[in-house]
Amino acid sequence: MSKQSFLYGTIILIIAGLFTRFLGFVNRIVVARLIGEEGVGIYMMTIPTLMLLITLTQIGLPVAIAKFVAEAEANNDSLKIRNILTISLFLTGILSIIFSIGLFFISPWLANLLNEERTMLTLMFISPIIPIIAVSSILKGYFQGKQNMKPQSISVVVEQIIRISCVALFIKLLLPYGIEYAAAGAMVSVLLGELGSLLYLVYCYKKEKFPLFTASHRQEKNSKRTVMNELFSIAIPTTGSRLIGSFSAFLEPILIAQCMAIAGYSAMVTTKLYGELTGFVMPLLLLPTFITFSLSIALVPSIAEAEAKQNHSLIHYRIHQSIRISFASGALATIVFTLFPANLLHFMYGKTEASYLLLFLSPFFLFLYIQAPLQAALQALNIAKQAMWNSIIGVIIKLALLILLTSQERFGMMGVAISIATSVILVTLLHLFTLYKEINFKIAKVDIVKMLTLLIITYYVGVFLKSLYSMDQLPLIAFIILLSILSLLYFLLLFLLRFITMEELRQIPWINKWLPS
Repeated sequence: MSKQSFLYGTIILIIAGLFTRFLGFVNRIVVARLIGEEGVGIYMMTIPTLMLLITLTQIGLPVAIAKFVAEAEANNDSLKIRNILTISLFLTGILSIIFSIGLFFISPWLANLLNEERTMLTLMFISPIIPIIAVSSILKGYFQGKQNMKPQSISVVVEQIIRISCVALFIKLLLPYGIEYAAAGAMVSVLLGELGSLLYLVYCYKKEKFPLFTASHRQEKNSKRTVMNELFSIAIPTTGSRLIGSFSAFLEPILIAQCMAIAGYSAMVTTKLYGELTGFVMPLLLLPTFITFSLSIALVPSIAEAEAKQNHSLIHYRIHQSIRISFASGALATIVFTLFPANLLHFMYGKTEASYLLLFLSPFFLFLYIQAPLQAALQALNIAKQAMWNSIIGVIIKLALLILLTSQERFGMMGVAISIATSVILVTLLHLFTLYKEINFKIAKVDIVKMLTLLIITYYVGVFLKSLYSMDQLPLIAFIILLSILSLLYFLLLFLLRFITMEELRQIPWINKWLPS
């Protein structure tokens, strides 16, 4: 499998991300309509535990693997690549077994801590998922380092297809036994999807014909020790950043449950409100992140290769390029969420109660959309330690605000939204400041003007189009037409303001052949 350019690899990931995000939304709609807000709340309360254990199992190795495999590729050092793979697989294999067994036995205690005993069964089904994702992440890091994004892209599509094919079946089979069994059925579909993804990645690796062990590989103990030290120099700070985020997400449902109880909300109402925020609103807000996530994945090996060749101007260009594309991908979504929060929730879930949360959070998530590539740049430049401290500061502020506001009845779930928004802005600004301090990187004033121009023009055109309809709840066909007109204008502005350039389009083979020479 061949290496791709930065933009070509990013486009492959974006296409796969778009497809899987669509399937993911279909999956969420199916789950929401089958088990309702309460069932979604039970399911979503267990997701932070899964994310935390995955972070602990991976210990930041996928990012480190991508960086050092890219550097080794640039230096034609196949022995180092083998050492990277064997060390990483060994470490994650041991850790995943330990955490899987541990979670299975402490599930009843965790369910009690969440103040929702019905989560116990779903937590138990998380256990076998952990080692599967651990091995998959190592193989994904390897292919990222080779700057071959096709295996990862196809594997996530495989995972989503299997998940969506199974979710309705398992929920319907288990729903007669109770809503907690139905939520566990949704987790079983996750397990099967991740297993299918892993099997595809193993197939791709076998096609590479790159054996893990050779005679010379077994003899190079000093080389392995050096590789381990290098991996941990990136992996530990990266783990710190992700662990902080995952631990925060793990604590959130616990703190929300306790604080909402102090504010006078019942456990059932809290579960329902939490399901609306995390099951309905957050997936919409995170929709554009499949693009920023794709950019981040492609950015790490690209910057690592440029750094190995001491090409500092390319490093600055790649970061600028990632911010520009990330902002462009999120700005349209932000405007649509701001103008039509109730319409979107109604069309997707048949409910509009959480529209106030979507309306409030959407402008602040513009900062999140550029945060991922900034963090990837810090990791690729060996500044992962400072990125970790930025994340720690953001989490401390978020949890402090969450406790302070959510425990007051007049705030309720809005207190959670305020804490999330504050953290997102703070961490993004800290990442920008760190890059400025370390490599003198800053966003050009002309780019800031372009961003504001794009937002203002698109927003006020959207306001005008919306005013053409007197009713609050637009018919679906009218909404689609309005959204299509707004999107066409938006993409025209992207080219006029040079958020996307012809030079960049020429780097994508199947687009370049249609462009004039």
